[in-house]
Amino acid sequence: MSDSSYIEATAESSTPSEIDSLPSSPTTSTLQNSSSSSEAEEGESDAEREWKESLQQLELLLTMVVVPYVGKYFGRKCAYWGWARFMEWKYPDVEIVITSQKAFKGAGAVEAAASL
Repeated sequence: MSDSSYIEATAESSTPSEIDSLPSSPTTSTLQNSSSSSEAEEGESDAEREWKESLQQLELLLTMVVVPYVGKYFGRKCAYWGWARFMEWKYPDVEIVITSQKAFKGAGAVEAAASL
């Protein structure tokens, strides 16, 4: 079995001369650049945080309100359809007719929203 699934650290990457060449304390120009960049990053992080909060609120709205309502509406619609087919099968002389599609759909929407 080959052990090539990990990276071996070479001796060149951690030589003391590279570590010694790094500045021990930041200079004033570096501080000014880092403060302006940190303000930009902070602004981006605030916008990103607000975006994530908005997405979370939208997800909660969908999972707590929209999905249950739509599920109840289509569940009732399916149940009425199944009931009509069963009654027509069980009693061949009975014909299920919905006289007003608009009223039927409106009543289904009201019934679905009744217990939310």
